[in-house]
Amino acid sequence: MKPRLYEKYLEEVAPELRKTNGYANVHQIPRLVKIVVNMGVSTMLEKGALEDAVKDLSMITGRKPALCRARKSVSNFKLRAGQPIGCRVTLRREIMYEFFDRLVTAALPRIRDFRGISSKAFDGFGNYSLGISDQTIFPEIDLDKVKRTQGMDVTIVTSADSDQDARQLLTLMGMPFA
Repeated sequence: MKPRLYEKYLEEVAPELRKTNGYANVHQIPRLVKIVVNMGVSTMLEKGALEDAVKDLSMITGRKPALCRARKSVSNFKLRAGQPIGCRVTLRREIMYEFFDRLVTAALPRIRDFRGISSKAFDGFGNYSLGISDQTIFPEIDLDKVKRTQGMDVTIVTSADSDQDARQLLTLMGMPFA
């Protein structure tokens, strides 16, 4: 069974984008390519911080995160080469649409005093990055088992050539811009 948001993209969003922008070919229509969720963990925290971040990220995304290791040693940060510094998950296809649906409909409205997200976080190539300061906005996380609040970065990669096309795509998909 296809995700609800993917069916919405096929039935409503893609025809609307094709009509408004006048794309001659269906492959020119912008679409979501992947979503990358990244959690950085400070090396100064206690030993279980990275394991907690991996556990929380796997509950949020439904996939096992890959550990990110430091490439170089930096003495000012007390960092050694090869030391784990975070974890990340790349989501594609059905899982990507399900995560995006949960992010837009369930997680973002749970942020306190939420008035929409910034529309200025595009990188110039049609990709959008969003910083979330607390992982407890996701309904999968049990608040009683959280030892420390952990932030994360969500990068939405689209096939759009410009920021305007990507903004139009994400707006039609339900992203709540301010």
